[in-house]
Amino acid sequence: MGCIENLKYDMILPLGASFRECREYVEKHYPEVWYVEPGYKLFDEYIIGLPPIALGIEEGAKIIFPYTKPCHGTYLLRIEGVEEVERVRKTAKKKK
Repeated sequence: MGCIENLKYDMILPLGASFRECREYVEKHYPEVWYVEPGYKLFDEYIIGLPPIALGIEEGAKIIFPYTKPCHGTYLLRIEGVEEVERVRKTAKKKK
């Protein structure tokens, strides 16, 4: 898939959000939450952050996740991706 910048995304939390803010937002606003470790790959990019990294899934096969742009900071994104959503459901840990 390639660079996140080349994908159509919605910014949920602005640049400069903390890993904790992103996790808490996902846990509060999305009923389907999955957890991954740093280094998990989404859209051919490695996700970095402090574990556990929460990913939300929304109707219409949209995935919500924190993305860190080196030297800039972290923000929370929403991107449509059927294959990515299916892979998360198979490989990530479900919210308890």
